[in-house]
Amino acid sequence: MRKIEVVLRNETGLHARPASIFVKEASKYSSDIKVVKDGQEYNAKSIMGILSMGAGKGIKLTIIAEGQDEIKAVSELKNLIGSNFEE
Repeated sequence: MRKIEVVLRNETGLHARPASIFVKEASKYSSDIKVVKDGQEYNAKSIMGILSMGAGKGIKLTIIAEGQDEIKAVSELKNLIGSNFEE
């Protein structure tokens, strides 16, 4: 299992467009991937789950991946968030 903490820095947080980009990236991996916000776990491969988080700018999230490609999954999702979803 791999776990990493990230902070959302883009102005609009994890709204529809970045959420869909995030879910698309997470879905590339066979690992089970969760996002934790305020102690609540969300399925990183579910657009409804990610949108229901209500994650705005400055929110700290923990990404947890478990499986065959967990290292790459966590790294790429961290990079995606770090790039502000290329917005």
